[in-house]
Amino acid sequence: MENQLAKSTEERTFQYQDSLPSLPVPSLEESLKKYLASVKPFANEEEYKKTEEIVKKFKNGIGRKLQQKLLQRAEGKRNWLEEWWLNVAYLDVRMPSQLNVNFAGPSPHFEHHWPPKEGVQLERGSMILWHNLNYWQLLRKEKMPVHKVGNTPLDMNQFRMLFSTCKVPGITRDFIMNYFRTESEGHSPSHVVVLCRGRAFVFDALHEGRLISPPELLRHLTYIHEKCHREPPGPGVAALTTEERTLWAKAREYLISLDPENLGSLERIQSSLFVYSMEDSSAHVTPEDYSQILAMVLTGDPTVRWGDKSYNLISFSNGVFGCNCDHAPYDAMVMVNVAHYVDERILETEGKWKGSEKVQDIPLPEELVFTVDEKILNDIKQAKAQFLQEASDLQVVAPAFTSFGKKLTKKQSLHPDTFIQLALQLAYYRLHGRPGCCYETAMTRCFYHGRTETMRSCTMEAVRWCQSMQDASASLFEQQQKMLQAFAKHNKLMNECSAGKGFDRHLLGLLLIAKEEGLPVPELFVDPLFSRSGGGGNFVLSTSLVGYLRIQGVVVPMVHNGYGFFYHIRDDRFIVACSAWKSCLETDAEKLVEQIFRAFHDMMRLMNTAHL
Repeated sequence: MENQLAKSTEERTFQYQDSLPSLPVPSLEESLKKYLASVKPFANEEEYKKTEEIVKKFKNGIGRKLQQKLLQRAEGKRNWLEEWWLNVAYLDVRMPSQLNVNFAGPSPHFEHHWPPKEGVQLERGSMILWHNLNYWQLLRKEKMPVHKVGNTPLDMNQFRMLFSTCKVPGITRDFIMNYFRTESEGHSPSHVVVLCRGRAFVFDALHEGRLISPPELLRHLTYIHEKCHREPPGPGVAALTTEERTLWAKAREYLISLDPENLGSLERIQSSLFVYSMEDSSAHVTPEDYSQILAMVLTGDPTVRWGDKSYNLISFSNGVFGCNCDHAPYDAMVMVNVAHYVDERILETEGKWKGSEKVQDIPLPEELVFTVDEKILNDIKQAKAQFLQEASDLQVVAPAFTSFGKKLTKKQSLHPDTFIQLALQLAYYRLHGRPGCCYETAMTRCFYHGRTETMRSCTMEAVRWCQSMQDASASLFEQQQKMLQAFAKHNKLMNECSAGKGFDRHLLGLLLIAKEEGLPVPELFVDPLFSRSGGGGNFVLSTSLVGYLRIQGVVVPMVHNGYGFFYHIRDDRFIVACSAWKSCLETDAEKLVEQIFRAFHDMMRLMNTAHL
């Protein structure tokens, strides 16, 4: 009886989905007021006045009508933004997505039981696979804890998109195939695809209803590894996923027309739990420098990544691991959760398998052999060439700042995330001599299917503080006061964004309503200040806090003359990953990081001289 009671009171991963509040539509007046404040750092007086007029005209005219239409849409949907965001931010985008849209990161195990070491790739691989498969089983049984803020449950829908999920290219718009089902919903695929040296293999993770063990997984990996190193490489069909989306869609259609078996192979890859990528190269990484591994998980060998998979688990020859994930179906916090779960298991077991070494008689992995011709081989060659050329243009700098971390900022009553965001503002200001429009990810998961909102970190308060830091006549007290004002403003905006009171997604909704109604694009969206302040995906600083665990990630910049900036926060350090394009002569990730570290010290010095 007690056991039954315990079972019935145990929370299930997806149990609160039906009771989450709908995503609200913010007030038009509030959104426009916030928008005006956000463009101010990028305008002179005359430009600002002009934008003010445009906003006023919008508010009293077409904006009001669009707001009514948006409210009507929201009445019929629990999340008025969801479908639009997926299409506009991801599925309609035609540029190659593997490098430009995906996010990637290293597994943190190299910091403890699994330092870089040759000769252990397969053995460690069998264990990391097994821990990931255990996570998949917990998710299927709905035993992963519900995320909460205080007692408020957060939306868990994105966790359904981690396994057995794949983007499929379309001529004008891609679509997402999701095959994952919980145990109570029915059958879910249970096979894993392994990519190695341009070839693809598949095996079932279950045998007679139970997960196969690390020794059994090791046998599979060894079989694949030896076969691929003994025989010529395969055609590398996976490289096509790095191509411009419409070109890949056409190549895929052609591939299917060559042989119906090719469609079967594509569907096995799409529905697989995840793709396990076996790299021949090794990736350098130390707890103080993540630069090379981050560049390699984001770029690496295009013939062993399926760029459209929601999860590529990457294995390097020196026993370090990472992931590369399609951003369309979910945001990075899902991957952070998996990576942390696996890391905890590796810590618990000291990175060793302590169970039975017995290997059952299980069928060996099956190879997925694609029928290809000269045209497809040429398409693959071209895809690889364009990917490697673009990848070679990427600069990634990812050192650890070890002088202090969260402990010291908290001691000074400064929010550590805001601390880093303001340091970035000061660094950009010093390096480029002007404010930098900045996107910081805010989370809206307290709403049904909520994902993200844009938090614009470049406030007037931040700019005034940056100016005071460059003003030799400003006193330390004045600099400190301005910094604290910038902190207060940032914290307030972040809280509003997470509560569904941001304005960027709202403005996007109003623009899309106008488009759907066949109306001309309102002047507000073609005003130069709209894009100069970051609107329409033009932020020169594209940033996100990865969290407070040992997990780090990386993305490319949002615009050619910008920076990608992911960071995570620990008690004693901050780890930052900054990306830029080498072909842009005005950006330099290394110089920006130097300025960020300088800003960290300057900010702490300001707090330590508070009595002045």
